[in-house]
Amino acid sequence: MMRKILLLCCLVMGFSAAGFSQTKNANTTEPAVKAKQLQKQLKLTDEQTKKVTAVYDESAKKYAKIKADNHGDTNKMLVDIKPLRASTITKIKAVLTPKQSAEYDELLKSKKGEDGNGWGDGWSSTSN
Repeated sequence: MMRKILLLCCLVMGFSAAGFSQTKNANTTEPAVKAKQLQKQLKLTDEQTKKVTAVYDESAKKYAKIKADNHGDTNKMLVDIKPLRASTITKIKAVLTPKQSAEYDELLKSKKGEDGNGWGDGWSSTSN
């Protein structure tokens, strides 16, 4: 009986770990992956996706610098990131068609996923 319970616990832990790792990879902040996700959701052309990837690359570098400069001070980092978020969104919207831009606005406003991640997070977000 104890053996069965132990086996069941191991199975549950294994499935939980596998599920968590898949969810985490689905909501990455890797610029190229994030641009590909946006391409799927907004039906971006390959040329638009290249431009969005470049914007995300630039923003990710600036975000990393802000994070390093603030030495873990989350409150200061949130203040410093706000202009970067606005700039990133403006640059991405410049690449989009009016219809895609409206859809992008909806993505930014959309509820976060179950894991707490969404398009409104990080250096591409409009919110704190």
